[in-house]
Amino acid sequence: MRRGGMVLTVALVALWLVLNNSLSLGTLLLGVVLAVVLMLTIAQLRPVRPRVHRLHLAAPLAASVLIDIVRSNIAVARIALGLVRSREIRSGFLEIPLELTDPHALSILSAIVTSTPGTAWAGLSHEGRTLTLHVLDLVDEAHWIKLFKQRYERPLLRMFQ
Repeated sequence: MRRGGMVLTVALVALWLVLNNSLSLGTLLLGVVLAVVLMLTIAQLRPVRPRVHRLHLAAPLAASVLIDIVRSNIAVARIALGLVRSREIRSGFLEIPLELTDPHALSILSAIVTSTPGTAWAGLSHEGRTLTLHVLDLVDEAHWIKLFKQRYERPLLRMFQ
């Protein structure tokens, strides 16, 4: 069992003890057995193991995502409150070609898109090479695609592939 599996096993045992409201030896042993069996069973179901090559790149990516979330919240609030003056708001769908193929990186990318107000993951092509993204305030498609690839896809590519 890897380190991450060990941490999850300990967390499951702790949760078991809390739910049973007991620290008895029997409850502890049963919790350990159940957690280990569960972790070994789940490990067999996971077809692809994550392979992160440059984990140190996660911190700058997370910082950039947090900044984008704050900016997007402000922009969406301005639109919702009608503070955009007479500027027309045009929402639309973008087709973004992806170089990213790692399923773990794609799931992180989907979490980033989902957590950023004003954008929504609308679909991924069957071959996994094109992302359909809905943008609330789509001003310049080329700019959006370039920004998306630079801020999100490129760091994930460097981390996972």
